[in-house]
Amino acid sequence: MENTHTYGRGIFKIQLKTMIIQKQKTLINFKKAQSLIAKIIKMIENDEYCINIMQQNLAALGLLKSAHQMLMEGHLNSCFKRAMASRNEKRKQEMIQEILKVTKLFSK
Repeated sequence: MENTHTYGRGIFKIQLKTMIIQKQKTLINFKKAQSLIAKIIKMIENDEYCINIMQQNLAALGLLKSAHQMLMEGHLNSCFKRAMASRNEKRKQEMIQEILKVTKLFSK
């Protein structure tokens, strides 16, 4: 959630700080997923129990879904918001189509 109780440039600073924190959280999720995937590969190579491998796989998928959600939220609150505020109707339609495409891919 964004804190927008300040005036002028203060709002921008708070929004920028929020975006940086969100980016860091997203990056952490990707790194954790990367680590889990490396662990899963080793588990498979070592012929570990299938259920244990599947549990680690589900954990990695959860991290990736969470990172995706954070990316989407950041995009909607920055790039998408700027495009919708512009007068460029072509760009607005492109942005809408991009969101629909990514949302459709995510729900497959």
